Amino acid sequence: MEFSEALLKFQLNWPHFFAVFCLVVVVYKSSVFVLRRRDAQRNIGAFPGPKPNWLFGNVMQFKQDGTDMEKFLKWGEQYPYAFPTWFGPLACYLNIHHPDYAKTILVSSEPKCDLAYKFMADWIGNGLLLSKGQKWFRHRRLLTPGFHYEVLKPYVTQMTESTKVMLNKWESTAKTNKTFELFEQVSLMTLDSIMKCAFSCSSNCQTEGGTNAYIKAVYELSHLSNLRFRTFPYHNDLIFYLSPHGYRYRKAVRVAHNHTDEVIKKRKEALEEVNELSRLQAKRNLDFLDILLFARDEQQQGLSDEDLRAEVDTFMFEGHDTTASGISFALYCLACNPKHQKICRDEINEVLGGKDTMDWEDLSNIPYTTMCIKESLRLYPPVPGTARRLTKPMTFFDGRTLPAGSRIGISVFGIHRNATVWENPDVFDPLRFLPENVSKRSPHAFVPFAAGPRNCIGQNFAMNEMKVAIALTLKRYELIEDPSFKPKLIARLILRSLNGIYIKIKPVNPVE
Repeated sequence: MEFSEALLKFQLNWPHFFAVFCLVVVVYKSSVFVLRRRDAQRNIGAFPGPKPNWLFGNVMQFKQDGTDMEKFLKWGEQYPYAFPTWFGPLACYLNIHHPDYAKTILVSSEPKCDLAYKFMADWIGNGLLLSKGQKWFRHRRLLTPGFHYEVLKPYVTQMTESTKVMLNKWESTAKTNKTFELFEQVSLMTLDSIMKCAFSCSSNCQTEGGTNAYIKAVYELSHLSNLRFRTFPYHNDLIFYLSPHGYRYRKAVRVAHNHTDEVIKKRKEALEEVNELSRLQAKRNLDFLDILLFARDEQQQGLSDEDLRAEVDTFMFEGHDTTASGISFALYCLACNPKHQKICRDEINEVLGGKDTMDWEDLSNIPYTTMCIKESLRLYPPVPGTARRLTKPMTFFDGRTLPAGSRIGISVFGIHRNATVWENPDVFDPLRFLPENVSKRSPHAFVPFAAGPRNCIGQNFAMNEMKVAIALTLKRYELIEDPSFKPKLIARLILRSLNGIYIKIKPVNPVE
């Protein structure tokens, strides 16, 4: 009887109990929010910066119209060394734009920031870019042999083949004096090249017609990852999953993963009868995928299927998209600077003579062209920024300190255009990279491939491909600026232009 009365009383009063429960939850959540925001503000208190909105942070100040990179540079002039920016009410980053500050972070092995990069995890997995600690160390050691110069040597021939396919396609354009967009065609070429070099696979993506489905998926994933980072409600997995953008993201991930799975499947089938790397090397040149499949640590353990796909996805993305950005902006810079373009062409013609191909030995014999490539990487770094999460307190050279857990953004674009480091930073001047000028600067003033233990493992591959593509292009075509088309820069994981990258070309005079 007593139980029945108690149950009846509860049934009558449950709305009140529920209301009290909801109130307690709201008060608890609000208290946690206030405390977390107060801690975030206190942690960043030593660093003044642009005033954020209490809810949206600084997000509303970014227009995504091609002016945001300039805004960061102006803030850099106002706030020396570093300044905080807020993405929502809790996510705060200290943006570093000076080499003396960047050095403190880059010489450490602090992990990539979980918030900035976790939105890519479904796409590229927990590979070398996103992993940390012992897993990152193990993978770095296993992958390093894949970038030995003996492995890179044969790639020059394949890079040359892919570049020549692209240049052949440009012949009809060269006769019209019409402006054309570079980035999409260069992306196809670098995808074709990475497939040949790293995976011994002829994709024919440059000649099959239309835009390659994988490249379209990479564009979509880059855009949506950046959008999710800037839209703080999307930081919640469930909200993003239920949104139209979440649906588009999952669809693009399936396209990218199908592409990767097919590459791995075909190679495993081809290697079924080979169980030693030395036996395979006797038959043909090794590629990146061979080394991944045969990689073993001290315990003779290789990469799991999941780790294998993560590394292939990472290299597939970073090996073609970043290089496409670097090549496209380098060609644009040379089109805008005909004097330097001519010096490069003369140097290339002297080295190559009558050849229309590049050999491994030629790469080290074009110093002026290499300086021009580096200068374009300074002005237009393919990866305009990177982010880290501190696992321990860190003090900078001026005495200011950040506690463990702080998020740090290293603005490569900001460092490369910092007027206190570079004289006339917006001017294209390859002589900045003469040895005597390089020795006067901080080694962290030029970091297109990052620096320190977490630098880009594929930087030599990227530089080699840039040299091959630019040398063969300049030997064959004169690049001409179209002043009516100026790139509107935007950072979407990779540096891109909202309105494309446009130039004109014409055949080089045979007498020249």
